[in-house]
Amino acid sequence: MSQEASMFSAADVAVTYSHSLGHDLPVEELRLPEDFGWGAATAAYQIEGAASQDGKGKSVWDTYSHLQPSRTNGQHADVSCDHYNRMPEDVDLMASLGIEVYRFSISWSRVIPLGGRNDPVNEKGLAFYNDLINRLVARGIKPVVTLYHWDTPQALYDRYGGLLDTAEFRADFARYARLCFTQFGDRVRKWVTFNEPYITSIFAHLNGTLAPGHCREAGTDTKTEPWRVGHTILLSHTDVVLMYACEFQPSQKGDISIVLNGHFYEPFDAGSPADRAAAKRRMVFYIGWFGDPVFLGRDYPAEMRSYLGSRLPEFMPEERDLLRQAAPLNAFYGMNHYSTKYARKLSEPPAEDDWTGNIEESSVNSEGKEVGPASAMGWLRVAPEGFRKLLGWVWERYHVPIIVTENGCPCVGEDDLATAVDDKFRQRYLGLYLDAISRAIYEDGVAVKGYYVWSLMDNYEWSAGYGPRYGIVHVDYETLKRTPKNSALYLRDTFKRRRGVSS
Repeated sequence: MSQEASMFSAADVAVTYSHSLGHDLPVEELRLPEDFGWGAATAAYQIEGAASQDGKGKSVWDTYSHLQPSRTNGQHADVSCDHYNRMPEDVDLMASLGIEVYRFSISWSRVIPLGGRNDPVNEKGLAFYNDLINRLVARGIKPVVTLYHWDTPQALYDRYGGLLDTAEFRADFARYARLCFTQFGDRVRKWVTFNEPYITSIFAHLNGTLAPGHCREAGTDTKTEPWRVGHTILLSHTDVVLMYACEFQPSQKGDISIVLNGHFYEPFDAGSPADRAAAKRRMVFYIGWFGDPVFLGRDYPAEMRSYLGSRLPEFMPEERDLLRQAAPLNAFYGMNHYSTKYARKLSEPPAEDDWTGNIEESSVNSEGKEVGPASAMGWLRVAPEGFRKLLGWVWERYHVPIIVTENGCPCVGEDDLATAVDDKFRQRYLGLYLDAISRAIYEDGVAVKGYYVWSLMDNYEWSAGYGPRYGIVHVDYETLKRTPKNSALYLRDTFKRRRGVSS
């Protein structure tokens, strides 16, 4: 799940009334294709717990969440949902809810505790994921596996800075990926290399709100680090896509790609040419940064090259060849999306480490209209019309089938079990966003193939700790009891109705 920086204007907290389509739209239960797949998603660090059990090594998140003073709301995920020890129960729960696809990530430091290409493998870690995959397959649930969901092995960060050393990271990530393909690929038909590289680059290596916490205040080079990290991710992704296509895909018959997150951006002032241009520019800086090299096999967008200059790394001729070779092998566009924002061009000079194109983001426009009603997170607004536009934007730019790999929201007051279970706000949000997918498919001609709700269960929400709850299953963090919310039942039933599946 994405973490947001504090980039909001004062209007976000000052506005006391609401007016937008997101407030007034009814859920219409629009149809979806019969073969449209639905499921739920999680990430290893957020749910597994068992932080040092059975030989698991530390990740940067194990370190970051224990820093003093705390940068994670005084909380960590040493136990979290204890999925590592309760996995059979969780698979049974998924089956009872009719979940068809389960997207989860592998903890790199659980299977290779020190992470490196010459480091020993942890057989108990491999056994856990083999058991999980076997149980999913036995219950008719398709596993979708993410190799990297933000948790670099701490040992690699200590050795060479992790993602900041492109050559070393590429080699270590390739060995890790090959191990996973070899161990699990006979049952896994869909792979994701990296989850949300934008977040790893900006929030972990510029804003410092995510592990390892690099920021200007910490004395790190925020002018260049984020772009070096992004460069490393792109080349590592490309290596692994080519490896999979050459060595594993012929026999395993699976697909591979990447997951990119992104908001849709509307102009702060629709009548302002500068703000209209700012909204378009923000889309390119956010999504085109990774989408253009991955899916078009070409250099970073020209707008980024022009603005960032020498801050943006160059692809060597042989690396450009690899990008071109890998581009058609990315079988789907994994889309993590939660909300829509307004973009406004700033008139004052940008900071020397600006990463937006000198653009301010807000949930309220120049007329005082909110982009949609707020969830329990102020930045996450109900704005299904923006979602439909984003689906169209991605399809028009890349023409790759889209899978919505994360989408969801936290509701206000979910610490109380009764309130959490009766999550009408979430049900409406999900219903509206599924309607938006239907319109994108049948009215706009966008190829959307599936939808994975975030998240299967309440969990550790990174630097926000255990505050916001995104799950369709409530977790009591003291007893670890799982209780399905009404949204879980809504999703089970709405997909039957929308796809015309008989009970």
